[in-house]
Amino acid sequence: MSVLLAVDGDSFAHRAYHALPKSIRGNMIVGVTNMLTRLWESEHPDAVLVAWDTLEVPTYRHEAFDAYQSGRVFEDSLLEQLAVMPGLTESLGFTVGKGAGYEADDFLAAAAQAWPGELLVATSDRDAFQLASDRVTILQPTRGVSEISRIGPAEVRERYGVDPEQVPDLIALRGDPSDKLPGARGIGPKKAAELLSRYRTLEDVLAAGRFAAEAEDLRLYRRIAQMDASAPLPPLKHQTPTWAEASSFVRALGITGLADRLASRA
Repeated sequence: MSVLLAVDGDSFAHRAYHALPKSIRGNMIVGVTNMLTRLWESEHPDAVLVAWDTLEVPTYRHEAFDAYQSGRVFEDSLLEQLAVMPGLTESLGFTVGKGAGYEADDFLAAAAQAWPGELLVATSDRDAFQLASDRVTILQPTRGVSEISRIGPAEVRERYGVDPEQVPDLIALRGDPSDKLPGARGIGPKKAAELLSRYRTLEDVLAAGRFAAEAEDLRLYRRIAQMDASAPLPPLKHQTPTWAEASSFVRALGITGLADRLASRA
């Protein structure tokens, strides 16, 4: 069975930028390249998709809910490095997932729907737990990006007390501070999981007469939390990394140490 590695590029880019010293030239580029290299070597995928947000264009989530992800301020150096990341991905020989109006994780959902074989989803965003299945495993970094936890349906149930397909319902009820989703008033993670254990879905909870005054808000939060598998996936094909091209790409950016390491792999 062919294996696709689908990576939430923005998730790892932000993680690398804040984990590595700013004194390292191109710290995000170095961190993400090292991570992609380690994942390629450890997982031996047949193909790699690296997905990116399009920060310049709002998604339907931003348009439907003004507070969504509000208050996020990015340093200029972070934005400058983010701008070159799709080019870095292509120089490595990997497929880029990026499209106006879509977030990186929407491309992960699209890949889960389209790829016929095994899918490894690398991300630190726990919203992706909704994708876990008998052929989709979430690779969640711990300790920076040096260690990886493997999350399948059993691990989702162990951590959250719900099945993977219930994760958007759980997020809607309990809220998500990182995305500024408030959730249902007075409901935390444990109570949300209990409700879903009893009623299965948010719609069933609402049909039972719970949260009548908040029903439309909660439906909106669930829609926001649900990954959009309609993201326009580029063709996914078997690949071999193009280390020499990547070396030239980062050397042109003045990151010589990384360029030398990539050249040694060519």
